Amino acid sequence: MKTILVDAYNTFVTNEWINFEMQKMLNNFENKKIILTNADEKKQKELGLVNLPYEMFSWNFNPLKTDKKFYEIFLEKYSLKSSELIYFEHNLEAVKSARSVWIKTFHYDKDKKDLVKLEEFLKQEI
Repeated sequence: MKTILVDAYNTFVTNEWINFEMQKMLNNFENKKIILTNADEKKQKELGLVNLPYEMFSWNFNPLKTDKKFYEIFLEKYSLKSSELIYFEHNLEAVKSARSVWIKTFHYDKDKKDLVKLEEFLKQEI
């Protein structure tokens, strides 16, 4: 079963905290979910990335998600293959970086907030 990687800030978490509509949609999938962030512990608290419903992974700003090394470290830490993951992310450079290590990635437009398209992508890729 594929693991769903979830972009943290400006996607799953906003200034208002958790996007509960997104969480409800994600909870319809039995797959494991892991939130990815660049933020270190201090910044996580500042952005409200605390007490989240899914496990969270960060490499504390070094490297950033825009660097393919971030995903290589993630894959190694969790002993996963790219083919075992699907990911959605708002930052286009991070999308390109994840795709460079063959992670199937959906660009989630943080302004449009199109949960229908996101759900379609997840269903298609699961």
